[in-house]
Amino acid sequence: MTDDPVEGSWAICVGGFYEELASRLVKGAREELERAGVDGAGIDVFEVPGAFELPLAALWCAESDAPPYQGVVCLGAVIRGETDHYDFVCSEAARGIQEVQLRTGTPCGFGVLTVDDMEQALERTGGGVRDQGAAAARAAVAMAGMRRKLG
Repeated sequence: MTDDPVEGSWAICVGGFYEELASRLVKGAREELERAGVDGAGIDVFEVPGAFELPLAALWCAESDAPPYQGVVCLGAVIRGETDHYDFVCSEAARGIQEVQLRTGTPCGFGVLTVDDMEQALERTGGGVRDQGAAAARAAVAMAGMRRKLG
């Protein structure tokens, strides 16, 4: 294995509740990983029902040794509704994903949109500087590089 932090396999876990947003987020993350040098064949995408299930999927990927993943990019969207459900899902997804990376040492990029409406979500999945799928992949790659440098 070389010193390249993007060598090996990478996982993308995506909450598929909002199908269009999920596919746009995955596209951005995949493109960013490939831009960083990850072989497209080394990217596995796992769809889960929604953002609430992302921490468990991330944990399974982080603990996997067939293949061992260099990082996990967690993607999804939670759109504010008329109930408190939004607050619970957002905070538990964020807490759970953070717990996975702290517990396993595997970088987990956080690309879960927490927005008020579909328009805001689409603005953050359309490419460019506000593409949260790409930003989450970039964060995971950066942290994998740091882990490599620190041994």
